[in-house]
Amino acid sequence: MFEFHPSKVATIKNDVLSGLTVALALVPEAVAFAFVAGVEPLVGLYAAFMVGLITACIGGRPGMISGATGALAVVMVALVADHGVEYLFATVVLMGILQILAGVLKLGKFIRMVPHPVMLGFVNGLAIVILLAQLSQFGIAGDPGWLSGTFMEGTIVDIAWLEGSQMIMLIGLVVMTMVIIHYLPRITTAVPSSLVAILVVSLLVFGLNLDTRVVGDIASIKGGLPTFHIPSVPFNLETFIIILPYSIILAAIGLIESLLTLRLVDEITESRGRGNKECIGQGVANTVTGMFGGMGGCAMIGQSMINVNSGGRGRLSGITAAICLLLFILVASPLIENIPLAALVGVMFIVVIGTFEWSSFRIIGKVPRSDAMVLVLVSAVTVATDLAVAVVVGVIVSALVFAWEHAKHILIESREDHKGSTVYAVTGPLFFGSVTAFLDRFDPQQDNDDVVIDFARSRVADHSGLEAIDTLAERYLNAGKTLHLVHLSAECRKLLAKAGSMVEVNVIEDPQYFVAEDSLA
Repeated sequence: MFEFHPSKVATIKNDVLSGLTVALALVPEAVAFAFVAGVEPLVGLYAAFMVGLITACIGGRPGMISGATGALAVVMVALVADHGVEYLFATVVLMGILQILAGVLKLGKFIRMVPHPVMLGFVNGLAIVILLAQLSQFGIAGDPGWLSGTFMEGTIVDIAWLEGSQMIMLIGLVVMTMVIIHYLPRITTAVPSSLVAILVVSLLVFGLNLDTRVVGDIASIKGGLPTFHIPSVPFNLETFIIILPYSIILAAIGLIESLLTLRLVDEITESRGRGNKECIGQGVANTVTGMFGGMGGCAMIGQSMINVNSGGRGRLSGITAAICLLLFILVASPLIENIPLAALVGVMFIVVIGTFEWSSFRIIGKVPRSDAMVLVLVSAVTVATDLAVAVVVGVIVSALVFAWEHAKHILIESREDHKGSTVYAVTGPLFFGSVTAFLDRFDPQQDNDDVVIDFARSRVADHSGLEAIDTLAERYLNAGKTLHLVHLSAECRKLLAKAGSMVEVNVIEDPQYFVAEDSLA
């Protein structure tokens, strides 16, 4: 279960130091997302601790960081506003149960259906979202747009920006942080450059008594241990009806974001995580979190990138991040609250630069137009709505483009054999997109009395294809012609009700493939 890599002292050191770096970056993010959801800061911090710890221990992707996220927070707003925080806790518990079921049913494998252009759009859109979230720190505290930093809320354009020396100082500290992170690895990799940058900027601000915003200006993070707490809601059908829709949406968003982050970490680390195990890990984490007063969560791509780029590859990095976060809450809140937000913003800007797929600008003119359109569409939808909606839209558009293109690939050749029969040879997939072109190629009134349709080079992909064959058989039957359907799969023969005895079996040559409508048998 645990992957501490005890034989590699350097790896343990990297995991511990990168985990500490991640914990520092988690604090303002968890607090901000708690504000977005309309709950107390500690609700977000407890979620970051518990979800991060449990998924690090039993999840399917060592090195990936989980916690409270904005994608989930924006869905929780209406629930908290209409029914209160206790209903949120109950929803998170049910959300976790649904995610466990998804893992048990092995639904995690369906993440493989996400095309590469969708993945690129997801990454680019997410980088833009992270960037927008940081821009809010350049606004005046207390302004309505402060801490939201998103077009989705319609507030970032209304932020009252800092001016004069305050803005110059903030920009200077952010740039200093980014310079340290970028150039320190050229000198030494003994410690994560992000951690060094945070410490250097914090000491500079403290030593020179610079007037800049710190973590404590967002909220106090001081608190105690999370306590077991069964959600105080009526356990009846009415409550279930209220929380079920939110639970389904949150479970879907959480799994999509987690599994896509898992794929991204897989590519960076050149290793392979376990999607179904991650579904179960996320589910257990959210179920427990809901019972301990947390707002739930999922994988965090920004913090995962910080962790991986800082050298954290094992489970110990996520465990360290969670434990350090708890220690911040319990004993180190005075120190953490004095960390300049500029240092954390600088870290996240580096994450944005590293997350965005700059190569997409180079390849966008070289890939098919449809792929380029999907890439841009997913990026835009990610910024305008949320990650889950963007991925679903991207997959649907990609599937429709695929169907449209393959609808053109069905070829039907006709000839007359030595027996005087009209023979049609079908080449290409027969599915909902190609059935119209398929049916238009046959003329029962003009064909010879004996007709043979050969499906040896055709693949019947769905129920629409089966229905088209059935319709064609009925047309020839009504025209009084003798029709032979050869080289159909066993599944097709069972499902073609109208064709009946017209279907001929060639035991040696009949293809052994399975159509998508096996469940209809």
